[in-house]
Amino acid sequence: MNFPDNLKYTKDHEWILVEGSKGTIGITDYAQGELGDVVYIDIDPNLKEISSGKSFGTIEAVKTVSDIYGPCDGKVLEINKALADSPEIVNSDPYGGGWMIKIEITNKSQLNSLLNSNAYKQLLGE
Repeated sequence: MNFPDNLKYTKDHEWILVEGSKGTIGITDYAQGELGDVVYIDIDPNLKEISSGKSFGTIEAVKTVSDIYGPCDGKVLEINKALADSPEIVNSDPYGGGWMIKIEITNKSQLNSLLNSNAYKQLLGE
């Protein structure tokens, strides 16, 4: 399993790549593996803001449907349109092409409560 050191992680298995005041968000390699084959991503195309710990969409796999939670507050800059036609990208490239949304982070202090890669590995018992 892959745990990039440059990301921050939630206990709900989302990741965020922080670049200045911008963040790119997706689900972890562990999460996609637990879900199985992803068949549909549902994020409102008119989504304007996300909140820490609140669902901003769902991810549907053959086995189950799961919420996608915001790791911090932010204003939505972009939604990954490629996932509409190819949701399986989340399985093959969860930290690259499988990103979900990009945001302008509005409360950077919330990032302090997120996990680094070592803490996330410990959460999973790795």
